[in-house]
Amino acid sequence: MAKKYPPHDVKDLSLAPAGKKKIEWAERSMPVLRLIRERFAKEKPLQGLRMAACLHVTTETANLMRTLKAGGAQVVLCASNPLSTQDDTAASIVVDYGIPTFAIKGEDSKTYYRHIDAVLDSKPRVTMDDGADLVNVLHGARKSLLPNIIGGMEETTTGVIRLRAMAADGVLSYPIIAVNDAMTKHFFDNRYGTGQSTMDAILRATNMLIAGSRVVVCGYGYCGRGTASRAEGMGARVIVTEVDPVRALEAALDGYDVMPIAQAAKIGDIFITVTGDTSVIRAEHFANMKDGAIVCNSGHFNVELDLQGLAKISKTKRDLRPFVEEYVLKNGKSIMVLAEGRLVNLSAAEGHPASVMDMSFANQALCAEFMLKNAKKLEPTVYGVPEKIDKEIARLKLKSMGIKCDTLTEEQKIYLSSYDMGT
Repeated sequence: MAKKYPPHDVKDLSLAPAGKKKIEWAERSMPVLRLIRERFAKEKPLQGLRMAACLHVTTETANLMRTLKAGGAQVVLCASNPLSTQDDTAASIVVDYGIPTFAIKGEDSKTYYRHIDAVLDSKPRVTMDDGADLVNVLHGARKSLLPNIIGGMEETTTGVIRLRAMAADGVLSYPIIAVNDAMTKHFFDNRYGTGQSTMDAILRATNMLIAGSRVVVCGYGYCGRGTASRAEGMGARVIVTEVDPVRALEAALDGYDVMPIAQAAKIGDIFITVTGDTSVIRAEHFANMKDGAIVCNSGHFNVELDLQGLAKISKTKRDLRPFVEEYVLKNGKSIMVLAEGRLVNLSAAEGHPASVMDMSFANQALCAEFMLKNAKKLEPTVYGVPEKIDKEIARLKLKSMGIKCDTLTEEQKIYLSSYDMGT
């Protein structure tokens, strides 16, 4: 009798054995999530909780799904980006862990939203998002499900921006925790994870020498800082573009050249957008780039590069290598766009290292537990991760690394809480 699998739409279930090995490999570098999973398996704090997760379907995400299921949750997973799915991982999540999964690498927009609908058909009580597409669909085409939902979590800077805008307009229907804003998420995931995985993706897609090249980093938030640092470490001459004067000043004091994108476009060799905003590199910038310039995006959505504008000033487009498209401009120059302008680190590489995602997904798991316990007390707005959770994850991570830190003495605690001790 054939084995019965949970509802799914993945590329090929026969890929599961390879995916399981990769999931197990990632799990070795995720000790904090493992400790949480062991506790969840004993305590079942999420027993019976229906959860809808719209995340990048990677090996690290698989280990988060395992943790939520160990805690008793009935979780259903779909992709948060059409190009970020690891097909063997998706197959293993279905076959080996019995979790309904809807994700295929390279799926078109229609399939992408069909998969979101499939996840929402589970009538979730808690959402877990990476970019807020799940929340947007809920507040649009699937409003009838909103009364069932008690709360949610959001993983990305881009998603948090969208959700805060919804909350400000009074249209957000339930409380959401901005997991992205946890220090153990954005300080490490965005900086070290994005920096390393972005440069990894550029190398995999192009095999270009980074040393000696001019790398233009558009945006100097945590993702931009990390990307600039990793590019500099590989020998690049880094240029930063910014709209925030404080961040521009920080980049200058960190030793980078800072200039407008219109100026940087003329001299850059590799361009990386990490702003979370739209049309950062536009047609007029593409037109002024060097012949053979490489352009990619490591922000969540593919709107940072104006590819429609690029197409209008181009006469031909062709695939040169996997994840590399050559646009030949009407002026004769060529521009190389990586991964269709989508998240390059997850499209052309494997995303963040598991040891970094260990902290990000530990936040997701513990915030799911927190939300179930506290949702009735919360208003329909965006909340930060409780400091207690953030610090506990940092403590567990240090412990797993064999590192100890000091604690305050009683005298020091009194001094820090007083106002009359002075000099």
